[in-house]
Amino acid sequence: MERNISGKTAVITGAGSGIGKAIAKKLSLLGAEIMLLGGRTRTKLENTKDEIIQSGGRCEYFCGDLTDPITRDRGIACTVEKFGKIDILINNAGSAMNQDFEAVSEAQFDEIMNLDFKAPFFLTQRILPFLRKSDYAMIINIASVVAHLGYPNQSVYSAAKHALVGFSKSLAREVYRDNIRIHVISPGGVYTDMVKLTRPDLSGESMILPEDIADTVAFLVQNRGNAVIDEIILHRVGKEPFSV
Repeated sequence: MERNISGKTAVITGAGSGIGKAIAKKLSLLGAEIMLLGGRTRTKLENTKDEIIQSGGRCEYFCGDLTDPITRDRGIACTVEKFGKIDILINNAGSAMNQDFEAVSEAQFDEIMNLDFKAPFFLTQRILPFLRKSDYAMIINIASVVAHLGYPNQSVYSAAKHALVGFSKSLAREVYRDNIRIHVISPGGVYTDMVKLTRPDLSGESMILPEDIADTVAFLVQNRGNAVIDEIILHRVGKEPFSV
């Protein structure tokens, strides 16, 4: 049974474009209040906010580097100041790299691991006290099929997403008695700017769209019932079924 999420506050990272933007717009249309948290390009966040407001939604943003603890803390404080609460956290922000394993530098390793794993780990840690006050608390972590498969030249990205899934499994067992739901979405090739850079061999034809991920998030958020979905793995239509 679909539930009304009108008035619920959703914090979404990486919402300046791509998957995060699509999720923000979708949840806003369903009545949620949106906080766009983090992002180094203010213009992109402003554009997402403007589009949501023009559609009649409520939206704020806090720009900054999510790998910086100060950004995370100030962003959370801003969310609570603007909306008074936090009900939903969607850890979507991330970066990928297409690089031969032997050519990966420590700086590149740190950049991917800090944004794709460390940032959502500690952002979640800081937001948990607010989620415990909610009667509709949930965390949705956007992982990837590389968390289950190893793709060539994506060793760091794969390691970060494996870590994100492992963290999600452990956290879910810690907080489920607090009525906090943890969900993981692991999509295959989604046609975003990041995929265009890391997988230039793929065309947009038959690939997953950001709106497809947004629809999946909407399903999880609206169907918070007795049946709990831990993880959803999505593959693009051109892939052989159950090939992940």
